[in-house]
Amino acid sequence: MGDVIVGVYYRPPDKEEEVDEAFYKQLKGASQSQALVLVGDINHPDITWEDHTARHTQSKRFLQSIDDNFLMQVLEQPTRKGALLDLVLIKKEGLVDDVKAGDTLSCSDHEMVEFRILCGGSRVISRITTLDFRRANFDLFKELLGEIPWARALEGRGVQDAGRCLNITSSMLRISESP
Repeated sequence: MGDVIVGVYYRPPDKEEEVDEAFYKQLKGASQSQALVLVGDINHPDITWEDHTARHTQSKRFLQSIDDNFLMQVLEQPTRKGALLDLVLIKKEGLVDDVKAGDTLSCSDHEMVEFRILCGGSRVISRITTLDFRRANFDLFKELLGEIPWARALEGRGVQDAGRCLNITSSMLRISESP
């Protein structure tokens, strides 16, 4: 696997967008490594991680940056007053294990986040299906995409919702498994 890059980030609440953009630029560079673990107090309490949505523009931009850099958020328990503010972001599934929040240090109102970095001989079987696009039937794919009534499918949807609709769904991707 090589070296693991571990980053720690604290984002104070209500930061200006310029500060966030500088972070996203650094994140883009760091995420070139497949072995990236980023932890920290990100302070986006409006993000709902179960459905990957947010109410505020800066939080939506944070989610977009996470997606753009192919990062996964793996901590599930709230870390401060019922909110999930402290995150563990990883680039590759199976890079960390035993991720949990609990207990506090005497001087903090956040719960401690603990995890184990797996390296070397530790192997985790991925639950993510990886598609082999070399075997894809792109003619069939284009034909099926052309049959979708896009104007009707996207009618009345906002930009965010329409963008989600345009993401290729798993049922469309099954085409790539055709011989």
